[in-house]
Amino acid sequence: TMMGVQIIDPNNKLSSDEQWLVQTVHRLSQNAGLAKMPEVGVYQTSEMNAFATGPSRSNSLVAVSTGILQRMSKNELEGVLAHEVAHIANGDMVTMVLIQGIVNAFGMFLSRVIGHILSTMVEEKKAPMVRMISTIVLDIVFSILGAIVVSYFSRQREYRADAGGAKLGGREKM
Repeated sequence: TMMGVQIIDPNNKLSSDEQWLVQTVHRLSQNAGLAKMPEVGVYQTSEMNAFATGPSRSNSLVAVSTGILQRMSKNELEGVLAHEVAHIANGDMVTMVLIQGIVNAFGMFLSRVIGHILSTMVEEKKAPMVRMISTIVLDIVFSILGAIVVSYFSRQREYRADAGGAKLGGREKM
């Protein structure tokens, strides 16, 4: 919704490009073993971009920009679509949300524990201020460290989607 994606309804009369897009995502989804085909959508921007989103393998969306549709050949675009379908097949959207949530929760918990420990090491009058300042500083530090961990997992998922895209769409299209 935020990107202004217009979902392509395969039951309506489609342009040849829309028909190719839906059929290609459908074929790639079947090859990936997805029980339900993702919705397909297009959004208006000159940027070359595509993404997959959704809460599960059976409730997902592959969206492409008008920029990528205008500037890529069908072979190149099929490689991109295969990569996005591989993200869905791998469950990457949910996995990354869970990893981010766990890393954030762990960082917040750890900063509060350390903040409490540090506050016990100073005189009682200064303890609340020490706890608050140390917790804020540690939240920032653990957020930065957590971002590194999440980025590592994200990069691994991207490599896996590249491999899946090559398998689904063909290496030459990647």
